[in-house]
Amino acid sequence: MYYNYPFKIDGRGHSADTNDFRHIRQMIEQVLLTILGERVNRPTFGTGINQLVFAPNSEELAASTQFLVQAALQQWLGEIIRVDAVKTMSRESQLHISVQYTVKLNQQAQTAEFVKEL
Repeated sequence: MYYNYPFKIDGRGHSADTNDFRHIRQMIEQVLLTILGERVNRPTFGTGINQLVFAPNSEELAASTQFLVQAALQQWLGEIIRVDAVKTMSRESQLHISVQYTVKLNQQAQTAEFVKEL
């Protein structure tokens, strides 16, 4: 059983849980949205993309985000998933991140999409 992220209580008053694939997607989201230094015992956990909020939206921003995301996912989730591709695109005031990965346990390919407002 995996607990839902963000943590919440279900309709029965218990800790909400989730399935394997949703849990992996939620772990990816945690890595992406955690600010470097936010976790006391793991100061290098995360990507730092939140620090790019004030950077001008450009192709350079998308490329640096792609590098940050791929490196962080390989470091923190490399035992669970194989990152096949990270695609980033900047559109107006949004940064779109697409992560294509393979779950190592059953070799099933998955894609997770995230949008970050800049």
